[in-house]
Amino acid sequence: MTATVSPTSNSASSHESDRRPAPATKPGDAKMNWGRAITVARTDLKQLVQARDFWVPMSLLGAFFFVIIPTILLLTITNIGSVETVSRISETLEVLPASAQEQLKGDTPEGQTGYALAVFLFAPVAVIVPLTISTAVGAATIVGEREKGTGEFLAHSPAGAREIYIGKLIASLIPGYITTVVGFTAYSLIVNLTVGPEVGGWFFPTKEWWLMILWVLPPFLAICLSLVLRLSAKVKSTAAAQQASGLVSLPLIMIAYSQATGVLFGAGNLPIYLGAAAWVLAIVSLTRGVRSVTRSRLLGVASGI
Repeated sequence: MTATVSPTSNSASSHESDRRPAPATKPGDAKMNWGRAITVARTDLKQLVQARDFWVPMSLLGAFFFVIIPTILLLTITNIGSVETVSRISETLEVLPASAQEQLKGDTPEGQTGYALAVFLFAPVAVIVPLTISTAVGAATIVGEREKGTGEFLAHSPAGAREIYIGKLIASLIPGYITTVVGFTAYSLIVNLTVGPEVGGWFFPTKEWWLMILWVLPPFLAICLSLVLRLSAKVKSTAAAQQASGLVSLPLIMIAYSQATGVLFGAGNLPIYLGAAAWVLAIVSLTRGVRSVTRSRLLGVASGI
């Protein structure tokens, strides 16, 4: 005897399935879609461009560190003439490590002093500026969605939590690196035009600076942003996120600066190994940071918010 299923039972079954709760995660959460992540980043960057109260002060910050201060100091040193002041400054170069003293160029006190200032003294420029700008963006990127009331829209968008996280990360990285690229280019021109004639021609950027910019700085920037984005997802206000991000970024700025200084002073292959370790730590930190961005936290209903 064959069992049959009545239409009413099929209908009841279908109604029961309709009443089942929706899954906690959307299909977009399972598989990474770079197009959606880029869309999230593009939206954030568009809003950032329109926020003059943010990018105007940040542009002034970059100009101050990359252009104004170096121009004043280098022009003063190279045009002050062979006087006692420059001689005393050049004598202080003896405190530099031997590996750094071997890098010095120039036959005059002005040239050697200008070279040392350009290559060694302004190392924090390439560290402070991108970390400051990117953390300022990252601190407000998630908690800001809740405060503006757009968190619900983003939580119910096709983008998955991982895509939202990556998009926010990209949007936080780009402003810092744009400022660094533009400022670094301007700084290179200033250094070569003011100090170059004293040391036999254009010399900047040196290979140590390239190593710092391309290998040492990026992982520290990624580590800092991974921590800042976690804070932005968990705190209740933008002000709290910015205060917390300052506590997080300051130690990382000091560590990154120490590594950058070691690179510029020519500490053998050690900076390369430390940079590699920082990359590993950055990848781990970014991978774990993905878990901090959830749809419930975008809505402001997760525990701890």
